[in-house]
Amino acid sequence: MGKAFDITLVGDFIPQLIQYLGVTLQILAVSIVLGIIIGIIAAILRLFRIPILSQLVVVYVSFIRGTPILIQLFLIFYGIPSLFQLINIDLSKVDPLYSVIVAYAFNNGAVFSEIFRGAVQAVDYGQTEAAYSVGMSESQNFFRIIVPQAVGIAFPNIANTVISSLKDTSLAFTIGVMDMVGRGETLIASTTHALEVYISLSVIYYIVVVLLEKIFRWFEKRVNRHKSGEVSSV
Repeated sequence: MGKAFDITLVGDFIPQLIQYLGVTLQILAVSIVLGIIIGIIAAILRLFRIPILSQLVVVYVSFIRGTPILIQLFLIFYGIPSLFQLINIDLSKVDPLYSVIVAYAFNNGAVFSEIFRGAVQAVDYGQTEAAYSVGMSESQNFFRIIVPQAVGIAFPNIANTVISSLKDTSLAFTIGVMDMVGRGETLIASTTHALEVYISLSVIYYIVVVLLEKIFRWFEKRVNRHKSGEVSSV
């Protein structure tokens, strides 16, 4: 059992935990960028129904959606080194941070692929017909007409995925990554004040999420500013 609750320790723990916020944000930023790249590729493969590859994407997305992120993290952390051992390559000393980034990148990639695919399909087909009628090619129509509108449609879901991924990064400590939660676990072990540590972590995460929401809200207005212009001109 831990020691008696002491609210004043929250003020002591927050500065110690926030020193590791950079690790958490690094995991988030890199995995989101890689996830967007994976998601775009996967979405294109499905949208254009590339034989075999589109079916593989369906399996990939289904697997990611049907398994917990913690299991995916363990599969990457333990599975990749085991596979490389078959060709006599030792990855046992590789920083577990890379396993976390890879796991979250593939997880985010599956989510983003469905977001992008749904956003593209939500664009009115009449605009594609209009593009063809003025002589645009299929690629011109896709990148100049469909993609800009799809980005605006997808943006709210992209923002939600980023925020959700931020909270999921709290599992990184399970394979030895010293992020905020990992540091929190060491504080709990040394002080036995678990509740105060978790309150401190919740405060930091909440502040970061609120800031991200404000940033995304500003970007969303910028992305969709043409819509407000259309409404005001009516």
